[in-house]
Amino acid sequence: MDAATVMERCDALQVHTEEPGRLTRRLATPALAGAMDAVEGWLRDAGLETHRDAALNLFGRLRCGSPGAPAFLLGSHLDSVPDGGRYDGPLGVLTALAVVERIGATGARLPFDLEVCAFSDEESTRFSTAYWSSAAVAGRSDPAWLDRSDTSGVTLRDALTAAGGDPAAVAGCARSRGEVAGWLELHIEQGPILERDGLPIGVVTGIQAQAQHRFTIAGTAGHAGTTPMAGRRDALAAAAALIVGVEDVARRTPGVVATVGRIDAEPGATNVIAGRVTLTTDVRHPDDAVLGRALAEIEDAAHAIAAERGVEITNEALALNRAVPCDPGLMSACARAIASQGLPVRELASGAGHDAVALSHIAPVAMLFLRCRGGISHNPAESVLAADVTVALDVMERVITTIGGRP
Repeated sequence: MDAATVMERCDALQVHTEEPGRLTRRLATPALAGAMDAVEGWLRDAGLETHRDAALNLFGRLRCGSPGAPAFLLGSHLDSVPDGGRYDGPLGVLTALAVVERIGATGARLPFDLEVCAFSDEESTRFSTAYWSSAAVAGRSDPAWLDRSDTSGVTLRDALTAAGGDPAAVAGCARSRGEVAGWLELHIEQGPILERDGLPIGVVTGIQAQAQHRFTIAGTAGHAGTTPMAGRRDALAAAAALIVGVEDVARRTPGVVATVGRIDAEPGATNVIAGRVTLTTDVRHPDDAVLGRALAEIEDAAHAIAAERGVEITNEALALNRAVPCDPGLMSACARAIASQGLPVRELASGAGHDAVALSHIAPVAMLFLRCRGGISHNPAESVLAADVTVALDVMERVITTIGGRP
């Protein structure tokens, strides 16, 4: 596989979508299953041993170590956000396949096997289960997540069963530290720094801390025309105040980014005051302590709004991921591989979350960022250059052979 093949296959995977004309591929859907089938075919064509686990993850293994050797994992995810782009996730899976295929063609013997991973639920857009599929591999999946529901009321447990997974066996997906030698992922930067600096590739230093919550605001529904403004318990108006409060905390705290990404109002009629609203928050910062203070300020704002407007506001934690530093040894190998291409080494932190967050519990992790046009991601306009993908393949191959003791 060369860069052109990688990009052609990223294009080809776009047909596997829940929505014609838009790339939407969520956990436990026929669209995701179709993408997994296509990638499994390519893994087998490359001579890899394939298998899927109870969490719908796909793996392809190259036996290049001694019997019983651990696996060094490479890859990314195949699910997408609604109306997403073709490279966020699939590029990491397909470049991993290309690199493993290259190394396999040389007949190299390494102290570990190589395993391409295609995870099923990194984006968590269906069940608010951040990194659920890689967390299963890391032994970090919370059994309570199986009872979470999507917007149609379908639980993860039922969706997983219908898609051919096995809720009862998810715990068995876990691998130990001794089974995994490391993790390397190539991902589009999702930011403008590499493009600004004129560089095709960079080394990720770490992934910032992230917290996701669901707030529920309970007020009183009423007639829009007959209920006086004084004394209203308007849940949607209170939600609006909370949204502004979340934004205010982020604006006042350097480095914090905060987003209200979803809001649902009930009963949802033009002529009815909203009686109940749910909204989600996503708050991030590179420092765990700073993130904690920001979350406390948001909670204080919610209490103040509830008291002022006569509503009840409850807060449910959906996910909390601490800041994850990348492994110094793997980072050094990435830097040396980039320098070997005659390129400056640019280090940068990741503002977005990745499967490395979960996998860091069982293995040293590293990531490479690839330049993307305009820094755009989670958008159909995602765009990368074939020349940059070529650089990435060369860098990744050198990283693996270097840490495997083959200069």
